[in-house]
Amino acid sequence: MSESAVSFLLNKISPFLANGVQLWRGVREELIYLNGELEHMKAFLKNADAMEESDEELKVWVKQIRDVAHDAEDVIDEFTLLQTHNNHVHQLYCTLDLLSCCVKNLKAYYRVAKELQSINTRIKEIFAVQKRLLPKLDAAANGSIFTSSGSTWHDRREDALLLDNTDVVGIDEPKNLLVSRLVKGDSGREVVSVTGMGGMGKTTLVKKVYDDVEVKKRFKPRAWITVSQSFEAQDLLRDIIRKLYSEFGRAVPEGVDGMNNNKLKERIKNLLQKRRYLIVLDDVWHTNVWETVKYAFPNGKLGSRVMITTRKSDVASTSCSESEGHIHEVKPLGAKESWSLFSRKAFRGKSCPSYLKSFCKDILKKCEGLPLAIVAISGVLATKDCRRIDEWDLICRSLGAEIHGNDKLEDLKKVLSLSFNDLPYNLKACFLCLSVFPEGHLIKHMKIIRVWIAERFVEAREGRTLEEVAEDYLKELLNRSLMLVGDTTSDGRVKTYRIHDLLREIIVSKSRDQNFAAIMKEHNTIWPDRVRRLSIHNVLQTVQQSRSFPQLRSLFMFGAVSRSSMHKNLSNGFRLLRVLDIEAAPIKTFPREIIDLFYLSYLSLRNTQVKVIPRSIGNLQNLETLDLKKTYVSELPVEILKLQKLRHLLVYHLKIESYAHFYSKFGFKVLSSIGDLLSLQKLCFIEANQGCGMTVRELAKLKQLRRLGIIKLRKEDGLALCLSLKSLTKLRSFSVNSAGENEIIDLQHLSSPPPFLERLYLTGRLEELPSWIPSLHSLVKLFLKWSQLKDDPMVLLQDLPNLVHLELLHTCDSDMLSFKGGGFKKLKVLGLDKFDKLSCVKVEKGAMPCLERLTIQRCKLLKRVPSGVENLTKLKSLQFFDMPYELISKLRPDGEGEDYGEVAHIPEVYSAYWRDGGWDVYPIESFKEIENSPSPAGTVRRSHKLRPLWKV
Repeated sequence: MSESAVSFLLNKISPFLANGVQLWRGVREELIYLNGELEHMKAFLKNADAMEESDEELKVWVKQIRDVAHDAEDVIDEFTLLQTHNNHVHQLYCTLDLLSCCVKNLKAYYRVAKELQSINTRIKEIFAVQKRLLPKLDAAANGSIFTSSGSTWHDRREDALLLDNTDVVGIDEPKNLLVSRLVKGDSGREVVSVTGMGGMGKTTLVKKVYDDVEVKKRFKPRAWITVSQSFEAQDLLRDIIRKLYSEFGRAVPEGVDGMNNNKLKERIKNLLQKRRYLIVLDDVWHTNVWETVKYAFPNGKLGSRVMITTRKSDVASTSCSESEGHIHEVKPLGAKESWSLFSRKAFRGKSCPSYLKSFCKDILKKCEGLPLAIVAISGVLATKDCRRIDEWDLICRSLGAEIHGNDKLEDLKKVLSLSFNDLPYNLKACFLCLSVFPEGHLIKHMKIIRVWIAERFVEAREGRTLEEVAEDYLKELLNRSLMLVGDTTSDGRVKTYRIHDLLREIIVSKSRDQNFAAIMKEHNTIWPDRVRRLSIHNVLQTVQQSRSFPQLRSLFMFGAVSRSSMHKNLSNGFRLLRVLDIEAAPIKTFPREIIDLFYLSYLSLRNTQVKVIPRSIGNLQNLETLDLKKTYVSELPVEILKLQKLRHLLVYHLKIESYAHFYSKFGFKVLSSIGDLLSLQKLCFIEANQGCGMTVRELAKLKQLRRLGIIKLRKEDGLALCLSLKSLTKLRSFSVNSAGENEIIDLQHLSSPPPFLERLYLTGRLEELPSWIPSLHSLVKLFLKWSQLKDDPMVLLQDLPNLVHLELLHTCDSDMLSFKGGGFKKLKVLGLDKFDKLSCVKVEKGAMPCLERLTIQRCKLLKRVPSGVENLTKLKSLQFFDMPYELISKLRPDGEGEDYGEVAHIPEVYSAYWRDGGWDVYPIESFKEIENSPSPAGTVRRSHKLRPLWKV
């Protein structure tokens, strides 16, 4: 992380040294010297960062660099703050007291120059030590990783190649699948990539496949090559040649060491020509490994195979794409398999004492099915006295400290850290930033993107927004198996992410050791000397009042925090704060301390009771994200228009008065000059009813908008809105609610809709379906509610090529809906709600071939299941809410259920009724008793979260 600190500092210095920037002479000279020394130092830091944990002397040196970089960053930020303040004061008062103003400026600039001079002196001292460390840094560059004693660390891959069958569990099924893939695949050369996070058992699995009797019999020759993380092409090719000659029982010919790459590839190709071979490339980190070897492996018709193990999904996909290969993702062990492996190692074949089971299960929960973690931690517990319950409890409570303090877990730590160490500097900072979230917390997709941008972790790229670059960062962390997908939306977008518990323990420790972030979970937490990011988890007490945090860049509060504690925390002098996230804090008024935070870029007051935003919000000139979602704010001061850097403005709350009520969303009164906020990308939700066409037309200026939400739209504003939408060519999501259930949304005037629109939500009456909707080739999600169309809209919608999710609520007055064969080719989710006249739904063969979930609710005249529902062969869930008893009774699995045969292929069938603000779920046999009961006594379960009535 020293590399990150230095790189971020260089980016911060660069604008000051640009041509035309006026600086006091002493400050400029010190900045020029500092910039040059940091550039020179940066070249050594990547290797040093990877080695610092295994060499104490190097660790001290790296820490010194990190500290001096942080101190320099603080001085520069304070200097910028000083310049901004002085410019403001000069404009206001310099005509009254010019001499006093100049004297104060000179003193301040002199102090800055002296502080920079002190920092440069420290850098000179650090460079003196660097000369002595050069041999170690050179060794790191050559791929050697040293422990403090100078020996190479124990590589767990070697153990994986020697494991007995008794040392592994849960491997038989995936092994048999892979063996079958190798033996019974096509006659051409195929690549099989095995992927998963570090410690998942990829090498173990593939070694068992490699040694399988059937595989040995079918493939000759076989060769196993372990690929170095910092591989050289020639070394890899020579290693393959040596392994092949060894397999043939022949000596490697002279001259191989002097061959160039092309000659080496030719030699390998000649050795494998006309043979059915199996080559394993174990632990591949880079896509260019496959580029190096693919032409050396003959692509004949003998059924040869190449297997690759990798942590990175792009390596797996790249190597398989050209050969129509197969990607096998190694899954975590299940609960039963995890317990079997754990108890076998921890208790050496004996049963687990009943009084220790709760501790063991808590520890296994943190392992999350990761075999290496289970083996390593159970090995530590095997040395503990089973009678000392306190020792087991201690390990359970402080597993993170145990990972870092127990030599027996050092290999686990290093295996999990390898992927982190391989990251580029900016992604290291992004990943460490995830340590501020509590254990088990689902990290929202857009939230972490906005935080990264506010922290200045995201590098600008020509032709791309910072949000798009940050999206790539997230994909790369997923690609490297450092993040896991939490929840996804119905159209396949990742909604939340999470981190493996043990990986989180490691980055929390790294964050603490490197003063990147500190976590407060107890009121008596001991702080490091420097705190740059602070995360408070469920603590009612205040932060230590005797301490100030002038270096703090981010403050996060999760869970219960007292009101007085929060105000005291904010008054601790956080002058350089960029990120303030106090979501769900117990506050009713906007904290006035926030207004003085010049650098603040991200502010979240989400889910608080704040009602009024002060006019002084205009002071926050660097604010990029203002999140007031689920607050009581309904109006913003005109001073908000001063925030020219504002990119995300979220001001709305939901209020469900009854089930699926028309009025459920409330936003804020639109400002007459909203178009002045030219940087806006997300604007949700503006209330348009008190404005006029001219106000809505202001939206045309917001050409960066990706998401727009409008509520209370009147019919007469439709033309102005269409003119604005024509200019919003980057729009991805558009939501509009009319001013009332019978108010018409007039969008027929839109001749050129946003070309990349993916999500469209229209709530309100439509005279007819807008003619431009069928032309939205990028559309994946469409909600039409209270449209009251006269005709069935399916004919117009069925050819949307990428539509995945369609929700229709009181969309038309037709008595029949018909889904034609070949229509809705990619639709996965369909919802039909409150079609008052609907009596028949027809699904032709070939319609909706990908449909997985069908929900029908409040269609009182529908007495039969959709005709042709048996044609929906991929349907996983059929749900009926508030539907007639006559329809539900026909689905019973007994002899009376005449429609049961049509739904027998569906894994889950639900039925429920809405009662008293919740769902009442009934068993089939009690329907006759409770059909007419307003508050049925036969209720099995009441919950907003549905459970299946039966599973077929």
